[in-house]
Amino acid sequence: MGKVVLVTGVARRLGGRFVRRVQREPGIDRVIGVDAVPPEHPLGDADFVRADIRHPMIAKVLAEHDVDTVVHMDVNGTPLGRSRGRGSRSAVKETNVIGTMQLLGACQKAPSVRRLVVKSTTNVYGSAPRDPAVFTETMPPKSLPSGGFAKDAVEVEGYVRGFARRRPDVAVAVLRFANILGPSADSPLAEYFSLPVLPTVFGYDPRLQFVHEDDVIGVLLVASQEAGRGTLNSGTFNIAGDGVLLLSQTARRLGKPTVPVLLPTVTWVGSALRSLGVSDFSPEQIRLLTHGRVVDTTQMRETLGFTPKFTTAGTFHDFAVGRGPGLLPPERLAQAVDLVAAVLPSGASDGILR
Repeated sequence: MGKVVLVTGVARRLGGRFVRRVQREPGIDRVIGVDAVPPEHPLGDADFVRADIRHPMIAKVLAEHDVDTVVHMDVNGTPLGRSRGRGSRSAVKETNVIGTMQLLGACQKAPSVRRLVVKSTTNVYGSAPRDPAVFTETMPPKSLPSGGFAKDAVEVEGYVRGFARRRPDVAVAVLRFANILGPSADSPLAEYFSLPVLPTVFGYDPRLQFVHEDDVIGVLLVASQEAGRGTLNSGTFNIAGDGVLLLSQTARRLGKPTVPVLLPTVTWVGSALRSLGVSDFSPEQIRLLTHGRVVDTTQMRETLGFTPKFTTAGTFHDFAVGRGPGLLPPERLAQAVDLVAAVLPSGASDGILR
């Protein structure tokens, strides 16, 4: 018998890409895509089931289709779309946390399930001034995330660990992705880099890592299937491209000016940008753009057996080429600059756009 793979979060472009790709793998008999709203992109020959993982009906889906592999991609930091039914932060949190709880409960009761892959994030390490230079998978954060997507991911991983203890017969892989970029990326950081002028924190130049959306698909394929000699890849793995980029380097590669903002006023700038609908400038993103974050990927290579095709610099280059200039209409650009200038101390904005 071939494998039956169930993928959550297929209404998002990344989930849709994985569904289209995994069904071409040898040994895959059937792929089932699940989401609360229908996808706007094709899913190939996969079956789409409209189901909200926050509700117990997901257990019926697993049982009816005799699913043996679950790839949980419906853990995200931003709404699917302001007008597509899951546009609020509270709904996103419910899907991340409550949805994961319901899905794991369904997996626990389904004897056919033998493999679980969970999309997580390096945000679980947080971003703090006394962080280690490089995080390994066993290192705890200096301070636990207090809210937002990072806190959701910490809770999700806690529930996954509990599931792994209750179902030791299921192979479980948790993939902690660095910031995902690429020509079609729709992450908060992609929105930030699409701004015509990049707000930065005065006196800080953080180190950043990226993973290409193509490599996200590649590593999900590796994690969802048997490794060599019939073994299964289990554990928690940092996923990122080789190397790092400083925030100042990313701005130069985009050819965009920066607006250095004093740290006490950064929150005001974030609120101003959100009021324009320009970017999801959340507190966790502000901390990342202040202190940065770098993770070790030894386990990804040596245990999981995956080597990314794109380095961090290569990922960013592909993103920059795919996005083009990305300028906002002049009137919105003027509004954004005026709002940023308004929250700066007197005289601090002189010559700030360079």
